[in-house]
Amino acid sequence: MLKRLLSVLPILAVLAFKQAPTLPRVITPTFKKDTINIITYGAKADGITLNTKSINAAVTACSKKGGGVVVVPAGLWLTGPVELKSNVNLHLKKEALLQFTPDFDQYELVQSNWEGVPQWRNQSPLFANNQTNIAITGFGIIDGSGEAWRMVKKDKLTETQWKKLVASGGVLSSDKKTWYPSEKSLKGSTVKNAGYITPEKTLEDVKAVKDFLRPNLLVFNGCKKVLLEGVTFQNSPAWCLHPLMCEDLTVRNVYAKNPWYAQNGDGIDLESCKNVVIENSTFDVGDDGICIKSGRDAEGRKRGKPTENVVVRNCTVYHAHGGFVIGSEMSGGAKNIYVDNCTFIGTDIGLRFKTTRGRGGIVENIFVNNIVMKDIVAEAILFDMYYAAVDPVVLAGEKREPPKVETLPVTEETPQFKEIYITNVVCNNAEKAVFVRGLPEMNVKNIVLKDMVLRAKEGLYMTEADGFVFKNVKLYTTNTDPVLNVHNSKNITLEGIDYSAGSNVLINVSGEKSKGIVVTKTDTGKASKKFTTTYGANEAAVEMK
Repeated sequence: MLKRLLSVLPILAVLAFKQAPTLPRVITPTFKKDTINIITYGAKADGITLNTKSINAAVTACSKKGGGVVVVPAGLWLTGPVELKSNVNLHLKKEALLQFTPDFDQYELVQSNWEGVPQWRNQSPLFANNQTNIAITGFGIIDGSGEAWRMVKKDKLTETQWKKLVASGGVLSSDKKTWYPSEKSLKGSTVKNAGYITPEKTLEDVKAVKDFLRPNLLVFNGCKKVLLEGVTFQNSPAWCLHPLMCEDLTVRNVYAKNPWYAQNGDGIDLESCKNVVIENSTFDVGDDGICIKSGRDAEGRKRGKPTENVVVRNCTVYHAHGGFVIGSEMSGGAKNIYVDNCTFIGTDIGLRFKTTRGRGGIVENIFVNNIVMKDIVAEAILFDMYYAAVDPVVLAGEKREPPKVETLPVTEETPQFKEIYITNVVCNNAEKAVFVRGLPEMNVKNIVLKDMVLRAKEGLYMTEADGFVFKNVKLYTTNTDPVLNVHNSKNITLEGIDYSAGSNVLINVSGEKSKGIVVTKTDTGKASKKFTTTYGANEAAVEMK
């Protein structure tokens, strides 16, 4: 079918709070049945022959003939960068391993985009620019030789693993806590904005830090009608899958796999994309699992393209900094996004919404439903407007100072999180159930959390929030002093809250700005104290119905 209407998600249960927009139509590509085997163009599966020219020649010939399928048979196929072209489906047969070479010289420096900003990068192993009707499908494995590119932190390896890595070559940082694969890679880490494209920077300047400018495994830029299906994408130098400003993208039955310690080893980063479905896929990676982005700071606002009309369903995320994530580079905005029937096991954070001052951008109309979580290392649900580009879990011996709280003027650089609806969530074991940290000048606004069972050490911590509704939320926590902590927040409705019997304090309200906090249809007698007020909060801020 040329078009298929995405099924209506059960998330429509939240319509009592918000009328959901119509789900997007996503056009999937179709291809001629004509096939070209890369062997015809001289490719050899001996693990030694560099097949870059052969594979690209097959893709080019297929596209010029009007398209079709380029077949990668079973075997180990060593190659440099491969460029996808219009109307071509690159199809990996079962037991096919497309192995990208660890030889950095095969990857030329190109002007690309990294973390939402135009930058010099090494050419991505798989790339396409402004192509239409393209796909990578099949049953094989695509390996990016990420171990040749990545820096590694000592704290993330065992002593034996660290000694083995250091003995393999490379160089160490001055504090001996980070391993780099080469002197150029180490040098790049010491240069501020090493890859940024600026008028005064020469190509020779960039070449001096070339090894530091790790490519994403797959970058499709400005493409339309794209399909990724069935293939395992693994061991990426940086992000695994990076669709950038693409339209009509389908990601189905893929497996994105990186070592858990892989710095910047995201699973998929949708950046300024429109009309997308990600379904039946698995992510086990070193950074965020499924991530929504739209550019960084002024560059993202200048581009002005939100990621919009996205459906994520029936996906599983294992290790990742976040299961489903929006931000932090969301300066172009994100809207009309639907997440349904996903499972997060062992992720650092489950649902992660992150931004910081300077980004700007509006995240709105986000609908999340039917989420199962287990063994979440930090927060099950997090909204944080003070993101500081650090690991979500503090490493052993690491000290972090809390952010300085001050009220600044609202400008185009002020980000916004609003109109987000999360329903039907079950979490078994997390450090903290819900964490909300808005800005004094721009609270996290109009959020509904409904029908949840959350088991965690800590319950709710909220500061600078406005217009939250918690309905039928069960918070079973180890720390019950208090179960709910609300600071400088207003218009908060807590309806039908359940919690552990014998809790010390149900809710602590703090801060002079707190007001309009209503607790209703809740058995407050299960706690020794219904509520307490601290740090200037007025008892009149809380109403018990």
